[in-house]
Amino acid sequence: DLARLEPLWSWAREDTRSTTPWLCGPYSAADAFFAPVATRIATYNLPVNAQAQLYVNAHLAHPSFRRWRAMGMVDGPDQDFYRRDYPRRDWPGPVRLPATATEGTDSENTTCPYSGKPVTHTLSLYGRSFGFCNAFCRDKTVADPEAWPKFMALYQS
Repeated sequence: DLARLEPLWSWAREDTRSTTPWLCGPYSAADAFFAPVATRIATYNLPVNAQAQLYVNAHLAHPSFRRWRAMGMVDGPDQDFYRRDYPRRDWPGPVRLPATATEGTDSENTTCPYSGKPVTHTLSLYGRSFGFCNAFCRDKTVADPEAWPKFMALYQS
């Protein structure tokens, strides 16, 4: 399957004269379609040519991909149907900031940066405490703080 993808991805970039990392110029539905494939290639360290690896790396760094991955990491256990016993490696994408989930409601902010609702859950990042309206909002942020512009605006304020 990978051997078929590499020429397909090359053809799309050549045919559309893409000068971006994406298949058809700007990030598009075609790229969103292949995001799960990029995840598999990265997670299982599957061999691809240099051009395909650049495409995979672009996915791993893209903000919407990072948010999608962060939510997937905390929305519940992996579905057994998709689980594979292939060797895995450490995540090759951007290194996340070292946030951790914490107990309590004491935080620098009084409302969730996403919903505006009162704080019920917190995280710690470099000794600072930030609040969220529920465990999911907190946990998706713990998974990859820099993926979330509203959180980063709060963090940098």
